[in-house]
Formats: sequence, structure tokens, C-alpha cells
Amino acid sequence: MGEALAIVNEAARAYRGVIPADRWHEPYMSGAELETEIAGGVVFWVAEEDGRLVGVMGMQDKGEVVLVRHAYIAPTTQRKGLGTRLLRHMTELANKPVLIGTWADASWAIDFYRRNGFTVVSNRQKDALLRRYWSIPGRQIETSVVLADGRWLEAQQRTNDA
Repeated sequence: MGEALAIVNEAARAYRGVIPADRWHEPYMSGAELETEIAGGVVFWVAEEDGRLVGVMGMQDKGEVVLVRHAYIAPTTQRKGLGTRLLRHMTELANKPVLIGTWADASWAIDFYRRNGFTVVSNRQKDALLRRYWSIPGRQIETSVVLADGRWLEAQQRTNDA
């Protein structure tokens, strides 16, 4: 768990100065927070390179959807396809729609998810989804976006057509 936490905190430094200052803290994730996430049902998958841990990504089953949570690749190994491979592995495992929440000003993260087939949902949908599936403060809801995979978008289209 220590190696995974180190990757989270090292990679999360990219958010410093990007996310609202009132949402930033050091370390970005404590050991107790990681344990709380795991106890809350977040299952972490890892990427290794040459026998060392270089990436982590969590998934959390929330009933009708799966959430991608805490996706981080060590800065020294970013842009080598590890994040894409982890994300694809997790979305293949999910047998239901997948949602991802991230900071609205983290353009690199949003671009990554878009390149991997996810779509930013409307602000109205985002607010409802964050309140329904995540346990985050209102300030974080205001400053976040949600991206959805094709399965979620298709389900919404079917609901709207009905």
C-alpha cells in the first residue's frame, strides 16, 4: 500500500496550483484516506514496469455504474501507454456503465479520458451524478467534471427515447 500511496501523492503534485487552493492539501492522500477508500469498496489495480509499481487506478462498483477512482501514473513513466492499458483493463472488467470524476481545470486528465472514449457530461448531469455516486463536499462538486463511457451515454439515450 505504501508504494501505491507514494505514486498517488507524487503524481497528484500536477494538481497543485490547478485545483482550487481550498481543495489542495499535503499530502494529497493520506494513508488513512487510502484505507477509507479501500474499506468503501474501491478496488485498486496496478501497473508494473521492470518489477516496480508505476501506476494505480481504482474502480468502485456503485450498483448500476462503476466509478474509476484515483487514477495515477508515476510522472517518470507517464506518456508510455500505462494509463491507457490500466483504464482499458478496468473498463473491460466492468459489465456496466463507467463514470469518472476529475477536476474541471485538470485539462490533461480530461483530455486523457476523452482520448480513451469518455465524454464530459452536462453540468446538470454532473452535479446529480457526483451527489449520487461520490461522497465529496459541495465545493468539490462545483469544481469537478464527470466523464461517461459509451454504455452510460447509450443508457441515457434509451431513457430519453422511452
